[in-house]
Amino acid sequence: MPKHMVARSVVVDAPAKRIFDLVATPSQHAVIDGSGTVQGAQHGPERLELGSEFGMDMKMLGLPYRMTNRVVEFEEGRLIAWKHVGSHRWRYELRELPEGGTLVTETFDYSRGQTAFHVLSGSPARNARGIVRTLERLKAAAEAEEV
Repeated sequence: MPKHMVARSVVVDAPAKRIFDLVATPSQHAVIDGSGTVQGAQHGPERLELGSEFGMDMKMLGLPYRMTNRVVEFEEGRLIAWKHVGSHRWRYELRELPEGGTLVTETFDYSRGQTAFHVLSGSPARNARGIVRTLERLKAAAEAEEV
């Protein structure tokens, strides 16, 4: 794992398209978020693509706030990443497996500046826990979807 990145993976018993559609739809982010910070979509497109800007209602330590994100990496059905005013990125990578299912990797990439702040604030460990819970929720949602 490269320095200043936190990533976790899970195998989901669903096609990559179904999983990607959940991640690329901002209104679903509060459903799959395991960190407890994402409260709901505020503005933006129904479905994300490269360059999309979307706003989310957030809450941390009991304090509500709003965050605007921009999609900075995008490959339909395989990769999506966004960033907000900070330089770090949230990335989802999907790879369908030959034996069935899809390997989903979520990454918190804080390698593009402010690394000391993230380390001192405990973000890597806190985000690792949130990523694990998010992947559990994403797996449950994707596997429960009607075909």
